[in-house]
Amino acid sequence: MVEIRTEKLLLRKALHDDLGAFHAILSDARAMAFWYRPPHEDLAVTQAWLADMIEIAPNIGEDFAVEFEGKLIGKAGLRKFPTIGLIFHPDVWGRGLASESLRPIIDRAFTEHGLPMIEADVDPRNESSLRLLSRLGFVETRRERRTSLAGDEWCDSVFLRAHSPHTKGH
Repeated sequence: MVEIRTEKLLLRKALHDDLGAFHAILSDARAMAFWYRPPHEDLAVTQAWLADMIEIAPNIGEDFAVEFEGKLIGKAGLRKFPTIGLIFHPDVWGRGLASESLRPIIDRAFTEHGLPMIEADVDPRNESSLRLLSRLGFVETRRERRTSLAGDEWCDSVFLRAHSPHTKGH
């Protein structure tokens, strides 16, 4: 897996040593407010999640651990082509780091992986993610109610899509 350096970030392969940092994010109720599952209460849950992330086959997806100032702050990528996603620690929200991490990932998806489009599934209450994806060229394609059960709460979805600038007609 490649490493990507941006002005402020390092995007790299996730490592088993990242367990503590990822658990700090995935057990934080603020970070997980719009995630597809409730906060991780047990380190073993995060360990299984991290193992799945590490073991993604290159033909299935490309998910990056994201470092800022030498510290792991989250993950961004395409866990399963063509769906993009990210989660960052709340301490770094509002600094433009999500946008900075997604731009090269989107570019790689279109240029290196040849994807004709990328999709996102966002909780409609997550207004900041919807604004971010809109700025990155994503457009809403549909909305659905009760698409996932996070703990005992049903969540709705806004589905968005961005097309490759290299695809004929886009």
